[in-house]
Amino acid sequence: MHINRTVYREDHEMLRETARRFFERECLPKQAQWDEAGQVDRETWLKAGRHNLLCLTVPAEYGGGGGDFGHSAVLIEELYRAGVSGWSLGVHSDIVAPYIVRLGSEAQKQQWLPKICTGETVLAVAMTEPGTGSDLKAIRTTAVRDGDEWVINGSKTFISNGLSCDMVVVVCKTDPSAGAKGCSLIMVECDRPGFRRGRKLEKVGQAAADTAEMFFDEVRVPVGNLLGEENKGFMHLMEELPQERLVIALYSAAKLERMLEQTIEYVKDRKAFNQTVWDFQNTKFKLADIKAQATAVRLTIDHYIGEHMRRRLTVQESAIAKLLATETLCKCLDDMVQLHGGYGYMLEYPIARAFVDMRVTRIFGGTSEVLRELIARQL
Repeated sequence: MHINRTVYREDHEMLRETARRFFERECLPKQAQWDEAGQVDRETWLKAGRHNLLCLTVPAEYGGGGGDFGHSAVLIEELYRAGVSGWSLGVHSDIVAPYIVRLGSEAQKQQWLPKICTGETVLAVAMTEPGTGSDLKAIRTTAVRDGDEWVINGSKTFISNGLSCDMVVVVCKTDPSAGAKGCSLIMVECDRPGFRRGRKLEKVGQAAADTAEMFFDEVRVPVGNLLGEENKGFMHLMEELPQERLVIALYSAAKLERMLEQTIEYVKDRKAFNQTVWDFQNTKFKLADIKAQATAVRLTIDHYIGEHMRRRLTVQESAIAKLLATETLCKCLDDMVQLHGGYGYMLEYPIARAFVDMRVTRIFGGTSEVLRELIARQL
């Protein structure tokens, strides 16, 4: 059954073809190299910039694509359908860059965004700290005003683009006595004295994703690096979380659809007991269930993409989108690994890579447990 997707316009679909060709030609041949190196090479970032595939929603006057969220959504879908693993493109373009677009002063936008859009400057956001997890109110990294500078001390962990980033949005306590109301967002250039990257964290999946620790020891930045309002950082984070969660939901939906297609191809070709695996009733029933669930996820996510493009997506709706998409994806991936038998456990097969790569979707951007709490508050 084909779903007639109405959320995208013709210009979105034109971008889809461009993105698909780029990922197939420029990324997939490098995947093994990236996995071994533990990060994506800078030349690929720069090539994406030259092909106008970075920061699609950043206004054109700052070097961006001048598009809407639909353009970003199409790009992310194709990244995950292609099977590219570990490139935190969405973190750069659709999670961190929007902070600067929405909160930055005109001077900050003019100074930072052009190189962000070309890939010369790669972005990260440093929220999580050792021992805090999802509890952002408990962060301990501080920023103390000293004349015309902020002095930052503390540490962060689980930072996507942690080794490759040139600039990071750091969530700091600027008023430690005020709890969540004492947090601020401060831009830190990674060549500042006192800034140090820790080890690359060894993850179960996404070998090419440079997830790392960061340390700040008396790091001084100009007061002009404050992003948004002082002590309003927690509020600013909450305002951007719906898009972050929708991004995770939409690429989870895309990955689910692609893995279903590949699994159907596999079971119709694979022989067992003088017939194909497809010929067993259990296989048909399993895949029918997965198709039904993937269809429900697709229709839900497309609805919420449309709501976000109309600027109506709520915190609760984005939580529903992420919870539904990621929980369904992980359950279905487990079933599809089983249908592959022993080959489903071999990383040379896309289903095995997806199984380990996508498990984290139920954790980052808000764990499933936290999302259930958010949803329940409105019941």
